[in-house]
Amino acid sequence: MTTINSMFLLQAEAGGGGLSGMLMIVAMIVIFYFFMIRPQSKKQKEIKKAREAMQPGDRVVTAGGIHGKIKEISELTIILEIASGVSIKVDKASVFPAVSQDNNAKK
Repeated sequence: MTTINSMFLLQAEAGGGGLSGMLMIVAMIVIFYFFMIRPQSKKQKEIKKAREAMQPGDRVVTAGGIHGKIKEISELTIILEIASGVSIKVDKASVFPAVSQDNNAKK
């Protein structure tokens, strides 16, 4: 008999905590959004803006780590000059603006 009473008490306590549990889940989602999703989308917007501003002659780095200078730009691809007389064609989405030498020296 006492186990049945204790079971009902546990269910009553759990029912009262349902609202606080939901609030905790909502709070975790909000925290996750502001610390993970929002900064990532801001960073992607900045990268997209930088790619749109690229022009022939700019120094860039590919996702694979190849440094080069933009020779030509098309809608989906970029021709990079990686050495004198050596050019490669890469996907525009895999190219990022190169960090200047001044920033590397400060680190």
